[in-house]
Amino acid sequence: MPMTLNVGLSRKVGEANYSSRGASVNVAMELESSLALDTPRLRERIRRLFAVVRASLAEELNGQGNARSNRGEGTGKRTSAPDHSADQHPTSDTAQHAHAAVTCPRPATVSQIGVIHAMARKQRLDLPTVLQDRFHIARIEDLSIKQASELIDTLKTSNGG
Repeated sequence: MPMTLNVGLSRKVGEANYSSRGASVNVAMELESSLALDTPRLRERIRRLFAVVRASLAEELNGQGNARSNRGEGTGKRTSAPDHSADQHPTSDTAQHAHAAVTCPRPATVSQIGVIHAMARKQRLDLPTVLQDRFHIARIEDLSIKQASELIDTLKTSNGG
């Protein structure tokens, strides 16, 4: 019997003149039931889904989301989309339209991944530990392009330039 993982985040930010705007992202994903017995893999799936939701929420609040149709034209107010947190498949049409902000951030480029591997090797870093501690991910391929850029800058700084 499959199990369902539900992840949701909401955030509200203040704006000028005592106004605010908010966004929320709710995603449900069906997982194979064998993950219930494999805690490390289950936790990795949860972390990855939270990372996608967190990035999507930040993009929406920073005006980088694709949900332009959710804005009330001329009013500055946001209209709410229906909550489909109980949807079984986040890739279904209803879940995609439930909140247009549920998009994956651009993944790290092959070049960025190569640079990170080289720098980590040169500095003798335990890359999986760095990824887990800093980004809560297990695989370098799960980094976004922005996260990879930040990590490269950090590794350059820690290496003295």
